[in-house]
Amino acid sequence: MVSSRELDPSASPPDYYGAELRRFREDAGLKQAELGSSVFCTGSLVGMIEKARRVPTRDFSERVDAVLNTGGFFSRLVGLVLRSQLPAWFQAYAEMEARAGYISTFQAQLIYGLLQTPAYARAVLGSRSDDDLDAKVAARMDRQRILEREGPPLMWVVMSEAALHQEIGGREVMREQLAHLLEQQRREWVQVQILSFEAGAHAGLPGSFNLLRLDDGHDLVYTEDFVQGHMTANPQAFREGSLRYDLLQAAALSVEDSAARIARVMEERYGHHPAHDGHVVA
Repeated sequence: MVSSRELDPSASPPDYYGAELRRFREDAGLKQAELGSSVFCTGSLVGMIEKARRVPTRDFSERVDAVLNTGGFFSRLVGLVLRSQLPAWFQAYAEMEARAGYISTFQAQLIYGLLQTPAYARAVLGSRSDDDLDAKVAARMDRQRILEREGPPLMWVVMSEAALHQEIGGREVMREQLAHLLEQQRREWVQVQILSFEAGAHAGLPGSFNLLRLDDGHDLVYTEDFVQGHMTANPQAFREGSLRYDLLQAAALSVEDSAARIARVMEERYGHHPAHDGHVVA
């Protein structure tokens, strides 16, 4: 049983979600255990979410909406809750990303966040600390919902071949990640190019960056350092970013050859290989 404490609904999106969950539950005359049983979780979990000590998932929210007949209230609210789990300096970018009609990104070391699997994201986000890791992974996965919406953004990704070889999370995680990359590339609005090792020096050597074009015509450039992110609508910065991106696209393998390179790395580096005794090992 989670100890009782008064919530300030205005303190944060999770606090507001928790306070509203308690209000709806009590109005329905349900105890935490009863609601938990109805949405296939424990009463303790319901209590922790009500006290803003656990972040709700989208699945939990949809089940609560159905049981409490809220008209989709929690399904709408959970997006705000999950976005609040992103680093404060990243939240403004995530909002612009969700509004973009066109996304182009160069990734020097990692698979782009919108194309990461849960296991790969968990390994990346947990590389320094596993504090609130479930919430961080859930927030990253929720960002990917923009690819499932009606009228998704056109997304063009150029990534260094290094991102394919950097083993993050182990071989099985990488194999699953590269297979997911190939699957996503089959969507007509997702294009992936690999900047091969053979390309040598290139316009992306200063580091990763994203270019966003919003539906209202505004253009944005986003970069990160090891402390925080930087977003600007400065026309000269966007012009420079666009030129660099054009050069990267020209230097990268074609979309078709990139898919072949991903598949080759997936099989040769992360596939199943016979051990010295003849047995197959993962």
